[in-house]
Amino acid sequence: MNPENDLFFISPLDAPLQVYFDSPAREDYFEIAWLKDEEPLHFVKEENLRVKGDWLYLIPANRSPRPRKSGKKGTLIAFHKSVLDYEVKEFTLDVIRLFLGKGAGSFSTILLDEDMVVTLESLFRIMKDEYEEQQKNLLVLKALLKAFLLKLMQYKTLTLTRQGLNEKRVYHFLLLLEHHFQEEKSVTFYADKLNITPKRLNQILKEKTGRTITQLLQERIVVAAKQQLVASAKTIQEVGYSLGFEDRSYFSRFFKKMTGLTPEQFQQQAKERIFPV
Repeated sequence: MNPENDLFFISPLDAPLQVYFDSPAREDYFEIAWLKDEEPLHFVKEENLRVKGDWLYLIPANRSPRPRKSGKKGTLIAFHKSVLDYEVKEFTLDVIRLFLGKGAGSFSTILLDEDMVVTLESLFRIMKDEYEEQQKNLLVLKALLKAFLLKLMQYKTLTLTRQGLNEKRVYHFLLLLEHHFQEEKSVTFYADKLNITPKRLNQILKEKTGRTITQLLQERIVVAAKQQLVASAKTIQEVGYSLGFEDRSYFSRFFKKMTGLTPEQFQQQAKERIFPV
């Protein structure tokens, strides 16, 4: 699979496209798993929501492991993170918010009502027809995907384009974090890039995300560590080194503090639970 060419994938959940599911590059894709007339995959506290229906699982790029969806009826829509137009900052921030759920490395869930099912199905049919064309038009696919995502944002009553200065700072911080988290662990680095003090950046992030710079940075490192521990052939020491840990024991202590498991225990659990699909 070549992400430069294969920017979109559409596949039934019960007959998955193995070239996509088996590829380590899968972690670079946003996924929309649309379960049709199925019970939710996750635990739902509200009794009235534990129902069969059309559930959407919005899984951001760089999230590993991913929820198991094998044996479920429905469709997977996947798009490479490069598809997002990072020049259109407000829309991209909305997409990130839509997919992240409760925090970095998490995912979002939506139970659709009947009207929204009809609306999204009509958009999806057009998208699927274009996807199945021998000569796919990337611009058309991107436009249809954007319409699909905008409808989801509207459904979730997100504010689409009215972010203030602090929301834009959160957006810029998330982009900086994505590009620099492996080598830059300093709070000052990110604050300087945004031309504000570390204290002010922490205040903004705490207000908008419920987390500090350090917490978001640590969560992003853990997501990357899990991804490499599951999907790469690197040793634990090599995984730690790639994430800026010079000492294996320090990396192991950090990982256990964040997850409650040693890297070895996490790898073993991942193998037993068969995460990829």
